[in-house]
Amino acid sequence: MVNPGESVLVESPVYAGVIPMFSALHCDLVEVDTDAKGISSESLRRVLENWPASKPKPKVLYTVPYGCNPTGMTAALERRREVLSLAREHDFIILEDDPYYYLYYGDAPRVPSYFNLELEQPEVGRVLRFDSLSKILSSGIRIGFLCGPEPLLQAIDMHTAVASLQTPSLTQTISYALLNAWGYDAFKQHTEAVSQFYRGKRDVFEAAMKKYLGGLAEWSTPEAGMFFWFKLRLGADGEEGDSASIIREKAVEKGVLALPGTAFLPNGQKTAYVRASFSLLSPEDVDEAIKRLREVVLDAQKAQ
Repeated sequence: MVNPGESVLVESPVYAGVIPMFSALHCDLVEVDTDAKGISSESLRRVLENWPASKPKPKVLYTVPYGCNPTGMTAALERRREVLSLAREHDFIILEDDPYYYLYYGDAPRVPSYFNLELEQPEVGRVLRFDSLSKILSSGIRIGFLCGPEPLLQAIDMHTAVASLQTPSLTQTISYALLNAWGYDAFKQHTEAVSQFYRGKRDVFEAAMKKYLGGLAEWSTPEAGMFFWFKLRLGADGEEGDSASIIREKAVEKGVLALPGTAFLPNGQKTAYVRASFSLLSPEDVDEAIKRLREVVLDAQKAQ
């Protein structure tokens, strides 16, 4: 879909796993702002309307609309509709990477996907949707599935046949047998149970954040996925600083593993943000981890 040197629109911050992929394709990553409501359609419009006339406009926008990795944010309905409208107006494809769609645990009804919302448009074919079984069946099963324009699906199928031959037959057979036995209703019931499991994990993590990092960090509560994205106040006067060395060195020395926000910024700029996953730890370990992180932040403030 893109040629070397062409531009690709990405959320900022963006899932770190796609940065080297786009870099290998020699793409120019153009960052679009995000906030607590997900991708900023206003920022996207500003980027596109001020695009240099001498430079081809981007053909694709990469976005993670539910429980985004790393921010944990979910794109609001009005934002999604505006992005779809911009896709038609400026002629690009939305790469809807949505592995956390079924891990929604917010109180409000789940908003439709881009793929589903496009049915409201006069024409369809501008959304290529990626789903995953890894987050709802087994992390090691490594099976995803696609919905989108048939020419793109055919090209992806041909590329996959050359690149990896196919997903292993064993995991495909296991998944098929399970989904076939379940049917849709049992599958839906299973995913609802999984999402509530993660909601409980989120609540435990946020309780520890409030207990130990109140006044030392700020965050928005995620409603999907498995990540917290929070800004540390590392300066002695409570101002933000750079989280990279603090998280990669001081926190690790205390046995706390997280990722500094710079890992999710295409330009690698400094940031006070941190991404932490709450999917694995027990409540006791969460409490201890955030307690140790508090010590790291307090030590950093004293060192200023």
